[in-house]
Amino acid sequence: MAEKLVVKAKKKENGNKNINRRLRADGQVPVVVYGGGTESIAAVAQLKDLAAILRTDAGVNTVFSLDIEGDVNDVIFVDRQIDPIRGRLIHADLRRFAKGEKMEMTVPIHLVGEPEALKEEGAVLSQAMREITLYCEPAQTPDFLELDVSELEAGHAKHVSDLKVAEGIEIHEDPETVVASIITVKEVELEPQVAEEGAEPAVEGEEAEAPAEGGEEGGD
Repeated sequence: MAEKLVVKAKKKENGNKNINRRLRADGQVPVVVYGGGTESIAAVAQLKDLAAILRTDAGVNTVFSLDIEGDVNDVIFVDRQIDPIRGRLIHADLRRFAKGEKMEMTVPIHLVGEPEALKEEGAVLSQAMREITLYCEPAQTPDFLELDVSELEAGHAKHVSDLKVAEGIEIHEDPETVVASIITVKEVELEPQVAEEGAEPAVEGEEAEAPAEGGEEGGD
């Protein structure tokens, strides 16, 4: 699991739109933090810090720590407002988590290993599921799950039940759902067209049968 990102913030005093404009001009972003069984808090964080969160691989799904003047909570983006002209973040709603609270988190699945079966002609490794939803505490969320396919054989598959997760993490997906398999792709041989047996069709004006040998019957 990657090191938890921490964003520092300070409480924001109530004010009008002019105050928000000055904050944004100073490189800061107004945020509202709610959830976790406590009252919502209006705060201000640095734009560069929040933008760095959004640029991570998980983007808005990144769980990070928000430090508001010493009060540290795990949070995640639930809504954000982007300036349509400048394309920059100007406001964000963040959801904090109570201790022990679990939620659904989606993580990618990485296949590892090189199956011997891939050396067979036409063998292809197919990954049917590239990400999976876990139910866990945000702080426990792994960056990804690994699935070892080195022993996978042609015609066989790895399933959700083969995925390994740490204690406290739940997978609610059907255990028999296929994650990866080795399939054999065969080239289709096109058979040449064979002409139907029999004589070619007669051309109009030609006799259907050849004249008998010996010519016409003559008289005595």
